[in-house]
Amino acid sequence: MEDLLRPALLDWLRAAPAPLDALTAIEEEVPPRATPPWLAIVASASADWSVKDRRGREIRIAIELNSRADDPRADAPLVSALDRRIEALPRAQEGFEIASIAFLRARTERRPANARATLMEYRFRCLEPQTENQP
Repeated sequence: MEDLLRPALLDWLRAAPAPLDALTAIEEEVPPRATPPWLAIVASASADWSVKDRRGREIRIAIELNSRADDPRADAPLVSALDRRIEALPRAQEGFEIASIAFLRARTERRPANARATLMEYRFRCLEPQTENQP
């Protein structure tokens, strides 16, 4: 399910309205030549979250927003829009269902040359879709 969730999340974020449409890249890994601001999935991990009659996974995804700004508040609109967009990811997906989405933690750091990075981690609890012979 992790292999299905990652591209579904990327597609959802790429289709986002302003201000997220100002991101120069939204990729599955750090883009080699992108101009800030850009976003990438930098890590993911999954664990069993099966229930009695369905296979499930708890998937944690870390995304990193990279930007360039003097003011530490400059990314606030992007971070807020990103958070709202992730939590609005449709629960019914092709090949799996999302039972819940939860923000876990964030970390922001200033890097050389006014670069900034915000790392955000989310937990997605996903289940295989029910089949006709399941209750």
